[in-house]
This record gives sequence, structure tokens and C-alpha cells, in this order.
Amino acid sequence: MLVAVVASIALLVTEHQNSQLGSVRTALSILVDPLKYLVSLPTSVLEQLSDSVMTYQALKTENDRLREEQLVHQTRMLKFAALEKENIRLRALLENSFKLGEQVLVAELLSVNMVPYEHIVVVNKGTRFGVHPQQPVLDANGVVGQVFRALPFTSEIMLITDPNHAIPVQVNRNGLLTIAVGSGQLNRLILPFLPSNADIRPGDLLITSGLGGTFPQGYPVAVVDEFTAQPNKAFATITATPKASLDRNRELMIVWSKSVPVPLIVKPENEEGTTDAVK
Repeated sequence: MLVAVVASIALLVTEHQNSQLGSVRTALSILVDPLKYLVSLPTSVLEQLSDSVMTYQALKTENDRLREEQLVHQTRMLKFAALEKENIRLRALLENSFKLGEQVLVAELLSVNMVPYEHIVVVNKGTRFGVHPQQPVLDANGVVGQVFRALPFTSEIMLITDPNHAIPVQVNRNGLLTIAVGSGQLNRLILPFLPSNADIRPGDLLITSGLGGTFPQGYPVAVVDEFTAQPNKAFATITATPKASLDRNRELMIVWSKSVPVPLIVKPENEEGTTDAVK
């Protein structure tokens, strides 16, 4: 080490007094510089690798976060689309409620019972809202059915396609009276009591006739889609398609044919045992 120190001092002194050693320094740097690069190469590679790993982790974390946000936004968009459709349905119901000129109550569908011989749906309005059996029920397009059973908080609605349901109708074109009976299929009604020479044709609109007292006159019921004369039988085979969207309704209108106020909020019984209602 002492020899190396003495030699270094001698070289420094010689270089200071004579500049001819510059060419030697240059030649030596050509040999030494690659060695310096090789010595620092592992450190540079490790630093770059560390930066790449950190960048990858940051990008992966950000990508996962963006995916979660995208999923949340897509879910919200689905909800917004459902709310938009519900808003359209409610607007249609509201507009038709004004056109009807009757007192109506909008009820939401809770459950559906569609066994072959029973078309019953349950809604979230019952006797505490003034609902009672045999009330007509409509949607934005036409007659849906009538209240079959009214409970305090829910009501059962029998659809017009139920085999046990019959509704008096008339042909809007000429006033021909008949009865439409449920077929057990959601898209079909049967008109079993018209002869083969009856003045009815496909495309005729059937409306409620007002007979029987359950359904007020003038509500759309169905459109005739098939008329088949039966020469050897007393009655023709006639089918019709309901106007109401029986398989797509979420909200229904329960109709009062008389403008009698309906209690919407029922208070607890007072001391005298009577019930107060806010109308």
C-alpha cells in the first residue's frame, strides 16, 4: 500500500509538471471505463427491475380499482335503466288514470300464480286502502281482471284469462254484446256464445259493456284475432288477444267506479273504539 501511495504521489507530481501523461490517461480510460460500467451494471439492472415491479404493482392496483368502479357504475346503470322503465310505466298509468275519469289506486305486483287453471296475482294494497272484492283492475293498455280476495295488506287479482273468469264485452264497431271467457292462456280470450253469422271480424276491438255492474262501460279488453264459422254447430269459434300486458305488468290500477274518497292512512282506534282515517 505504501508503494502504491508513493507511486500515486509521484504520478500526480509528474502530471502537474508535465502534460504528456494526458495521452496515457486517455488510453487507460478506454480500458477502465467499460470496467466501471460493468461494475455498476448490476446496480442499474436492480434499480430498473425494482422500478418495473413497483410500476407493475401500481398499474395492477389501479386496474383492479378501475374494474371495481366499472362494475359499480354498470350496476348503477342497470338500476337507472330499470328506474327509467318504471318511470315510463308510472307515467302511462298516471296519464290513463286521468283519461278514465275514475278514482284509481296504483298497486305494485308482489307475486304471480300461473298454474294452468288459475291465473291469480297478488298486489301490495288491501282493505286498509279501501280495496274490496270485485273491483276492476287495469293497466295502461286495458282491463287486467278484478279483485278476487281483499286482505288487510294485500289483494288477490284474478286475471281475465283465468278459466273461471268471464267479462261482459261489446264490439266497439257495432255494439254487439257478448261475453269473453278466460282460456287459461295469458294471450287468449274465448268468445263462446256468438253464432256463425255474427257481425264480428278479426281486428275488432272489444270493450267492457258495463253489464253486470263490475266493470264500467268503455274500458278496452281485447282485439279479435280469429273467427272460424262452425256450420254444424250453434256457435262459432272466436278468440281474442287481451289489450293489457298481463305477463309484463309491475304496477296495476285498482279502479273505483264511484267517486267515493278512499282512506289511504288508517290511524289506530281511539278510546271510543272508532277508527279515524286520513283521506
